[in-house]
Amino acid sequence: MRKFALLAVIPLLLGLAACGADTTPPNLDRFYGQRLTFGPCTGYATTAADEKAITGNPALQCARLEVPLDHTDPDGRTLSIAVLKAPARGERIGSLLLNPGGPGGPGMSMAAVGAQTLAASPVTERFDLIGFDPRGVGASTPAVDCFTDAEIDAGRATTSVLVGPKKLTADDTRALVERCAAGSGGADVLAHVGTRDAVRDMDILRAALGDEKLNFLGQSYGTRLGAVYAETFPERVRALVLDSAIDPLKGTDERRLTQYAGFQRSFDVMAAACAATPDCPLGPDPAQATAAFQSLMRPLLDRPITLADGRPLEYDGATGSVIAGLYDARAWPVIWKGLAELREGRGDTLAAIGDAFGGRGADGRYGNFTEALFAINCLDEQRHTPEQEVELKGRIQEIAPFLDTGLGPDGARDPCESWPATPTLGYPYATGIEGLPPTLTVAITGDPSTPYAGSVSLAETLGGALLTVEGEQHTVALGGTSPCVNDAVARYLIDLETPEPGARCALSA
Repeated sequence: MRKFALLAVIPLLLGLAACGADTTPPNLDRFYGQRLTFGPCTGYATTAADEKAITGNPALQCARLEVPLDHTDPDGRTLSIAVLKAPARGERIGSLLLNPGGPGGPGMSMAAVGAQTLAASPVTERFDLIGFDPRGVGASTPAVDCFTDAEIDAGRATTSVLVGPKKLTADDTRALVERCAAGSGGADVLAHVGTRDAVRDMDILRAALGDEKLNFLGQSYGTRLGAVYAETFPERVRALVLDSAIDPLKGTDERRLTQYAGFQRSFDVMAAACAATPDCPLGPDPAQATAAFQSLMRPLLDRPITLADGRPLEYDGATGSVIAGLYDARAWPVIWKGLAELREGRGDTLAAIGDAFGGRGADGRYGNFTEALFAINCLDEQRHTPEQEVELKGRIQEIAPFLDTGLGPDGARDPCESWPATPTLGYPYATGIEGLPPTLTVAITGDPSTPYAGSVSLAETLGGALLTVEGEQHTVALGGTSPCVNDAVARYLIDLETPEPGARCALSA
């Protein structure tokens, strides 16, 4: 998951590779021999928010990288990867590739924003910040496109029913693939947007930037990109910062259950903080907060709220906004405000959280974050039979009762069951790697989306350093909430100095 868009709205609302083996196919010389031609970033933005971030800074430079759709077929169809560079301000070490997570988060805007927020950082002094939109994402072409903006506004852009009241049939999953294929450049594109394809693009990008070895900072899903790159090209790694990590040892079911347990934990902590404030919409007793939340949300199952612009705020949209707000404790008061509005029949604040997290601009345009997330997960996650998906949904309702609709799990179905390719990631991944230099994993104790234990597992699996961060948040590296973390990350990236075992930081108050 990503949180950049959510954090931007808070102040507004508040006031195939074998392990360790380089299996680069032959005949990729023309791709690896590219030299990017950077120029103005006009035309690269795909949303109004990106327009402001990417084209609002004349120091930023953009380019396109050509990569093969299928890396085993270099003479076949090609894709265009959108790349943004914020040049180093001083003596340059190299490039630092960035990924904000998702999957489906656009890296171009991450680098554009980072150039501003890190303007005084030693990292931007010594490295070119390189944001790239992975294949299928954002400004890269073709991009995954399954729904119109109007369909998303109307709540008809369903790509998962693990949470909420909606159901899928076999016909629905086939129609979903047909829609995505038609809008995304064909079924062959959908078959090649997984992580293992993307890390090979990253290696071509590394070479095209003129770097002998890779420097990479990945957050959330971006830690999977970094880990799989390390598995595939260990000898080409200089530095990997893996922030709020996905556990490489857990399969889809175990990780989903761990994640929703993390959301329930964060909900409980948020509710306890709310109970200590006057007029908490969840009530003064934290033990009753889940029931109070259900009483606010379940009426939306039958009676969505109509927003001022005519859009419906349904159960899925409202609960999704609350989940988004759980990503950062600074957003909790915004959640409370939104829940209080529900009691009055209004949904303005929850809709604003959802718009920010989903990438909806004031002009009604969306990025393709949600659609790309769906497509990439179809190639990364393990497939389920209908019976297995129903069982998983039932277990999620048990482990995260604040999200229980009261309708049971029947009708759950794997939305990827008709996908035109089988999953390509495999579990576990990134194990037993030889020749990998020291890495740095950053783990937040109260992370709701990628719980702390997953980062510990990745650090141990890679044999790298772990930096523990006390706090309630998802992702932290190079942000504004922990100078301690920023200093540690800068020392590692610049001097390759890892923190001592047991090192700890805290989020700013």
